[in-house]
Amino acid sequence: MDLSGRRVLVAGAGVTGRSVAGALAAMGAEVTVTDGNAQRLAELEPLGVRLAAGLDTPPEGTSLVVTSPGWKPTAPLLARAAEAGIEVIGDVELAWRIGNTLPQPPVWLAVTGTNGKTTTVGMLAGILRAAGADAVACGNVGFAVLDAVLAGHRVLAVELSSYQLYWSSTLAPHASVVLNLAEDHLDWHGSLAAYAEAKGAIHERSGTVVHNVAEAASTRLADEHAPPGAARVGFGTGTPRPGELGVVEDLLVDRAFVADPATTAEQLGTLADIRPPGPHNVANALAAAALARAYGVPADAVGRGLAGYQPAAHRAVEVAEIGGVRYVNDSKATNPHAAAGSLRAYPGVVWIAGGQLKGASVDELVAEVAGRLRGAVLLGVDADVIGAALARHAPDVPVQRLPPGDDDPMTAAVSAASAMARPGDVVLLAPAAASLDLFRDYAQRGEAFVAAVHALAGPAAGRRHDGG
Repeated sequence: MDLSGRRVLVAGAGVTGRSVAGALAAMGAEVTVTDGNAQRLAELEPLGVRLAAGLDTPPEGTSLVVTSPGWKPTAPLLARAAEAGIEVIGDVELAWRIGNTLPQPPVWLAVTGTNGKTTTVGMLAGILRAAGADAVACGNVGFAVLDAVLAGHRVLAVELSSYQLYWSSTLAPHASVVLNLAEDHLDWHGSLAAYAEAKGAIHERSGTVVHNVAEAASTRLADEHAPPGAARVGFGTGTPRPGELGVVEDLLVDRAFVADPATTAEQLGTLADIRPPGPHNVANALAAAALARAYGVPADAVGRGLAGYQPAAHRAVEVAEIGGVRYVNDSKATNPHAAAGSLRAYPGVVWIAGGQLKGASVDELVAEVAGRLRGAVLLGVDADVIGAALARHAPDVPVQRLPPGDDDPMTAAVSAASAMARPGDVVLLAPAAASLDLFRDYAQRGEAFVAAVHALAGPAAGRRHDGG
């Protein structure tokens, strides 16, 4: 991909925009960066690129637009670029094209889904490194994929959002998986069908297509998008059939990447290797194992990699145990599907929930987990929506709604949940909603929970590090 002298417009001056603009400039492109936030734009001055605030039309002579993933196709700038016949791509597509020009292009193992992406990619990177591979987790997980490509890493465990996939047109990973699919980001894509289509695009040029046999949407997207000749591998938390990875008693078992899948199987690890606990994370571990095995990782490295994996902050991490009650931070559960996975992991839960549901329904979630709930504390703009679902499907569960305008809502929530909990219970922050009505982001919400639990525990109580 020869970029020398090309006039390239970068849409967005955030983390992605900085990565893209710096790389393009280093490759000799004439780079213009635009963003509606003048302060953020000014932070790119050291890169030596042209800065133009709030453009809605590409500058004269622009031959390529590289957009940050959050920009919608309907944004005036991107729509006008498309109308003018200017190609619009995302940073992932740019990284793919640049990587293919290298003497040793990196191997991409790609992960998407509504929930579990970051955990799966972290597990995958750990497995790859346990096998001795020069591997890194990147993409929608903090380390920009373009930076990973330019750093020369040999294997990329890539987390891809639906936005990033929408803006990718030639990406061809060595292996790919759609973990699951549930309502999310419908405000960006416009419909669940369009969201699913973006997710399924991860498979269209993949060498090995991996799917969750227990998730109908995961299987359907594999069926619809797998290219001719691609290998197909299933995984699930039950006993595996030939061509699948699964669980037998407490063992993770491979019946796909073995000499004779019809008659043989190979142990990859044990359930005890998997953290955080819960069926959803067993599925994540099996997905990671399938991708790693598709790359050729030996079986023993899977268990070692999983055992060494440390969960990222705010993802089902136990913060403390106080009076026989465990306090677990899963602030990253920003939609009902994610919250369901977390709630299923514990038999008795006082649930802290609420925030911005973004139009998603919680009735199915509440109906499924009603028997596990010891109580619920609700906060945020959509607390009443969750409260109504609890009244319909779990009418005997005590519910406390925090009044709007509370100066310290998380401290109040933890205090209320603590009063409901009994020894053996788990107080679980799994909001099932976004956080921007009360917090800067899910991380700040999780930090507030950790601080409130530590304040409740006092200096003498045992604590566990939350990683963030």
